[in-house]
Amino acid sequence: MSGRRRTTLALLTALLLALTLAASVPVSTWTQPRVVRLAYELGRLGIEYSWGGGHAELPGPSTGTCQGYQGRIRPCPAARTRGLDCSGFTRWVYALAHGHDVLGPGNTDDHVRRMHRVRSAPRPGDLVFFGVIAGDTVRTHHVGVYLGGGLMMNAPETGARVRVDGLAGRKDLAGFYRY
Repeated sequence: MSGRRRTTLALLTALLLALTLAASVPVSTWTQPRVVRLAYELGRLGIEYSWGGGHAELPGPSTGTCQGYQGRIRPCPAARTRGLDCSGFTRWVYALAHGHDVLGPGNTDDHVRRMHRVRSAPRPGDLVFFGVIAGDTVRTHHVGVYLGGGLMMNAPETGARVRVDGLAGRKDLAGFYRY
């Protein structure tokens, strides 16, 4: 057998082995890195924050709402801004990563109820919620995609764009959750 044939055969064998191993790994371990990749890709789009944005019938940027708005920019810009709020951002990322709208409509309280609390170490792709989650009490006010290393991608506030922020110094961390 020639050296070129041997190399081709070795490459095909390695590819077949890699595909076989990938097929035997649970889907969730492959979804999490996709969540992080998509969060970075969407973050690079420079999408504006919009209160209530991302909560149209389908996930993705939408015009926001001024209902319940308490931001510092007056008058409320959400009704004229196409963008995402924090839960709209995570909803869109998870819908793209999972192939359908797994978080559905609603706010951070609704989304955390559709997920499972991470009891061990968080992994990149988990969602990190802020507020209070204790027993039956769920009062969250913010969510981001955990990137690892104490960082999250999030839609932070009116006037900002989707960006990476640190978790250090945040006193209202409610927990990490996984779909």
